[in-house]
Amino acid sequence: MNTATSNRTFYLIPVSRGVGLTSMSLGLTRALQLAGVRVGFFKPIAQPEFVPGESDLACHFARTLCNTQTPDPIPFEHAADMVRAGNLAGLMEEVVALADPVRAACDVLVIEGMIPDVDFQIGTRLNVELIRTFSADLVPVLSGADRSGADLASKTATAIEQYGDGGRRPVAGLLVNHVDQPAIVAALAETGFLTVEGAPQPVPVLAALPTASHLNAPRVIDIAQNLGYRIIHRGSIDTARMQFPLIAARSPEKLIGHLKPDTLVVTPSDRSDAIITAAFVALRGMPLAGFVFTCGGALAPEVAELLALPPLDRLPQLATDEDTFATASRLAHLSHHIGPDDGVRMERVISFIGEKINVAPLVRRLDSPLDTLMPPPVFRHRLVEAARGANRRIVLPEGDEPRTLKAAAICTEKNIAHCVLIGAPDKIRAVAAAHGIELPPGLEIVDPEPIRHKYVDPMVELRKSKGLTPLQAEIALEDTVVLGTMMVATGDADGLVSGAVHTTASTVRPALQLIKTAPGNKIISSVFFMLLPDQVLVYGDCAINPDPTAEELAEIAIQSADSATAFGVDPRVAMISYSTGTSGTGQDVDKVRRATELVRQIRPDLVVDGPIQYDAASVESVGKQKAPTSPLGGHANVFIFPDLNTGNTTYKAVQRSANLISIGPMLQGLRKPVNDLSRGALVDDIVYTIALTAIQAGAAAEAKKAPKVAAE
Repeated sequence: MNTATSNRTFYLIPVSRGVGLTSMSLGLTRALQLAGVRVGFFKPIAQPEFVPGESDLACHFARTLCNTQTPDPIPFEHAADMVRAGNLAGLMEEVVALADPVRAACDVLVIEGMIPDVDFQIGTRLNVELIRTFSADLVPVLSGADRSGADLASKTATAIEQYGDGGRRPVAGLLVNHVDQPAIVAALAETGFLTVEGAPQPVPVLAALPTASHLNAPRVIDIAQNLGYRIIHRGSIDTARMQFPLIAARSPEKLIGHLKPDTLVVTPSDRSDAIITAAFVALRGMPLAGFVFTCGGALAPEVAELLALPPLDRLPQLATDEDTFATASRLAHLSHHIGPDDGVRMERVISFIGEKINVAPLVRRLDSPLDTLMPPPVFRHRLVEAARGANRRIVLPEGDEPRTLKAAAICTEKNIAHCVLIGAPDKIRAVAAAHGIELPPGLEIVDPEPIRHKYVDPMVELRKSKGLTPLQAEIALEDTVVLGTMMVATGDADGLVSGAVHTTASTVRPALQLIKTAPGNKIISSVFFMLLPDQVLVYGDCAINPDPTAEELAEIAIQSADSATAFGVDPRVAMISYSTGTSGTGQDVDKVRRATELVRQIRPDLVVDGPIQYDAASVESVGKQKAPTSPLGGHANVFIFPDLNTGNTTYKAVQRSANLISIGPMLQGLRKPVNDLSRGALVDDIVYTIALTAIQAGAAAEAKKAPKVAAE
């Protein structure tokens, strides 16, 4: 007997058009994942407008962004034919057959219902029967546009009457999208419930979301394709986005102030003054979306030549024969639907919604266990939450570097850490303005010139055994990385993140000299957090130690296991080798074998095995064959490589071949945290590294307190 039917099912039923049903369904899926619930997504019947042969967008994004096992839906035409033929029961059997594998692999099933607008009678009947078939709890999804609290309650009551099966189907919660009245948002958030006629008790409000205009920004390529505009120059057309169109019909001095990030400049091709003004602003670093040239004319050769030069050549150029007014009107009424190849935008939408949904009322309804794995969204969510809880001061010595500056602004806005930028304040503000970065009030900027002298004497004291003189210290402190490291060493900051423009050696060397290793650690090492689709793995050491001894390898393993534990991953440690168990001999294998024995002696609490091959450590079926007695059982999540050559090569091969995110390297073994960045780091990479550093700093502070508590 299939016991998956006992799993809790939430059926999202749209109460009206324009609710953003797919976005809300996937947002709820993400929110449940962030709560640690094993969740599946299922869309039983495709919408009538679905084009056969194309991938259903809800299922496509559920698979690619939420990493759920999601089958394609049954075509609406097929479902409608079966309903008309009186074979509704047969249709439900087909639906259940599709759903069973999904339900067997999860504790909660989120089902996206049908919008019954094309064929109301059949759509409504299918929703009713699907809810009954899955014994689903209802989650009505409403649009809050131009609606009062009483209107929302009335709409919810209608949904309960229509789909509640005479009170047998409970309402698990309510999702309200596009609420355009702040008072309604505040009221629903404050009470958390909505009193609804016909409901035995107030209905939990899982979310009341205002319209987020920044999530409606289409790519310029989407604009060209949807509106049929000619592409004169592609530039970054596949990634550039339009936040809002701007009719460039004003004089240059009045136009400049309206050119903001992601502005699409709409102007006749003969308005060279407006085009050159926009080009000038873009040259200063403003990330414009591009141009739409109206009225069918051609650019002046001199202007075309200007726009063809770097960095202006990144700006897409579209053209249309329509006049400027008609073009602006069409842009203003552009569909907000997301295309199947715009996963970046859909991820932003899902993340925005998922972070704002309160799933506590749903989780309380569950009688099934939580997931023991750590999916990447859960890891990232917990990372940010833990960093907020740590509340640490993180210094960023590359304060005028644009990516670092943007990451610091994000971390400050989200309270991930108290970020301190080192650099000339005027230069930092100029870089921020040029790149359209708003500096939040809590972001601290420290001018290195007036503070440098205060660290000379402490640095001389720290390096007195090496004969450092005050003059040498003063010269060394001209390097902002050294200055930032001294801030950490003296307690003026809790951690440091650098490397966006500096080398690894430039970041690590001052840390070794001034902060030094923590008690009980002889070396420092590193780990990468590898964000696989369904779990997070820890790789060490892939960045620091070229050829560790057995003793050093054991220390790396222990450091890495402790790091895994600190970030919510229950460590199962594999000491990787080209040989498994006793099947191989030689110096390299013997080193791993000796290191494994040392880990077991020092930390008998750890689940560890080695030497073991990667496949035997990570694949259950291979593990049973090659290492049947291994405590790992093919489920290792901390992988310790025998040398830097193996570790660095493996992490890069996995990262690039699987196209997954890796966070790191995170340094281990220092008294206080210092972390290095890749010089190709993205803004998100820097944000998560700052979060990692804040958590490390919090853990270090707690560890420092622990002996005092024990002594008492």
